[in-house]
Amino acid sequence: MIRAALAFCLALNSAAGAEAACRQALALGLDVSGSVDAREYRLQIGGLADALNDPRVRQALLMLPGHHVDLLVFEWSGSGDQAVILPWTTLSDTATLDVAIGRLRATQRREASPGTALGAAMQLGARLLTERANCQKHTLDISGDGISNFGPRPRDVRDGLATLSFGPLGLTINGLVIGADDPASGDSRQAEIGALASYYRAEVMLGPEAFVQTSLGFEDYARAMAEKLLRELDGMVFSQLTPPAPMDQ
Repeated sequence: MIRAALAFCLALNSAAGAEAACRQALALGLDVSGSVDAREYRLQIGGLADALNDPRVRQALLMLPGHHVDLLVFEWSGSGDQAVILPWTTLSDTATLDVAIGRLRATQRREASPGTALGAAMQLGARLLTERANCQKHTLDISGDGISNFGPRPRDVRDGLATLSFGPLGLTINGLVIGADDPASGDSRQAEIGALASYYRAEVMLGPEAFVQTSLGFEDYARAMAEKLLRELDGMVFSQLTPPAPMDQ
């Protein structure tokens, strides 16, 4: 298992009193455009909180004391309409994770423009990740239920972001596409989910480890987000966290 190997390498490489290090900066962008109604908004925010509170996700976030994950959550809609709802938070222990979850659950919807400016959301997420330059890995997650219809084209933004320096591991952009609730097999809505996922793969995904997760409607958001977080956290590259060289005999 990757996690077991990572833990082993860290255990070998750790020393008493070692300085804490950020192993991953994770910025999550949530779509709050006009296509997301009040019920769907609560399912999205609550679903993210539930995913972070999933025992498997909690373990993945907190399993490496001294090598923490930094988390930020922002909402996006129109070209100039984004807001950070959870500022950078170092998830160093159960207490800080519980505070982050509680803050998300208490978030109230603000007035937002109806547009879907996906490219602008990608630009903002990348800019926020530069604030955590010392983290080993930088991951941007964009959730959305439709294609971009305002602002810069996502593909053009992605190509520009690929040239930025985010350390040896670069920038990873993953997508979580939200389709219609519970479409039946053969239902046209099922095809729409597939088309949206293909759009995100072509326009949004960035990095060798990038992927697109599918949520079958907002009711399925908590499950999809939990699976995505587990995949991201389990995919940590640990080549730099190698055990010390053996002492000379």
